[in-house]
Amino acid sequence: MAVGSIVCFVCGFLYPLLANVTGFLLLRLIHGFSTGFKPTATAAYVADVVPQSRWGEALGIHGLCFSTGMAVGPAIGSAITSSFSINVLFYCSSLFALMSIIILMNMKETVRHKHPFSFRLFKISKYDIIDIRVIPAGIVTFLSYMPYGIIITLIPDWSQHLGIGNKGLFFMVFTIASLLIRFIAGKVSDRYGRISVIKAGLLIIVISLFIAGYADTVSGLMLTAVVYGIGSGILSPAVNAWTIDLSDPKSRGKAVATMYISLEAGIGIGALIAGWMYQDVISKVPAIFYLSAGISVLALAYMFVWKRTHYPSILSRRAV
Repeated sequence: MAVGSIVCFVCGFLYPLLANVTGFLLLRLIHGFSTGFKPTATAAYVADVVPQSRWGEALGIHGLCFSTGMAVGPAIGSAITSSFSINVLFYCSSLFALMSIIILMNMKETVRHKHPFSFRLFKISKYDIIDIRVIPAGIVTFLSYMPYGIIITLIPDWSQHLGIGNKGLFFMVFTIASLLIRFIAGKVSDRYGRISVIKAGLLIIVISLFIAGYADTVSGLMLTAVVYGIGSGILSPAVNAWTIDLSDPKSRGKAVATMYISLEAGIGIGALIAGWMYQDVISKVPAIFYLSAGISVLALAYMFVWKRTHYPSILSRRAV
């Protein structure tokens, strides 16, 4: 977690010094390491300090804080840039990272047998990248976030087509709906199980994407944002907790990393598919939304298959 926060802190001071696109992209690549280190380690830390019976609730709160930051950050950034300058924006981002570092200094380490830092830790083998145990959660994450990649690619143009001046309105409504449901969904998954909650979240996402393809009005788009936000808010904490459930306690970090790799890959490939199909032809957008609904149906179908073929054997092993 400290590495991620420190990278953010340093990069904020370096952006104003850049004078060309190549340098910007290189620094952005380095800055990306912070999103690789911090969320992965934080989710694993939460699982370390919270009892297993409350993982869903805890990861729901973690996701709520994550989503709130993602929603509030752009709004604050826009206000700072408008009132001052973009350089002040970067310095303020470093200030927030510094606050994160200060908080980390007062947190207790959960790993009992720590290894001294060495640059060899950055050398990885093929066995260090993916945790085989959490592949089912990775598949669901990948398939469920491909539609999200499609949405973030198409919604700005689709909003403009429908006459919405603020292209971020969809995402604001989506975020609010998602935040309101996350905390409850996490607690429900602790009580009634991850599988049922994940299937419910996926079903709601499928419905929202069909609404997106069918309703070509502003009210239809806002309804899509609300329903999709509810589905995502239900799905996310349950999948995160399911990832921890499937993992070995000794390799939770790798398990969470596997889930985040699946998430990023899903968003990236979804965006790529959307751009390839869209080609700036606005009439194609509804069909692409229907395709994204079909992808979500695949994730839902996988959950039914996985439960039938794997879940009973896992329960029997736990009973033993």
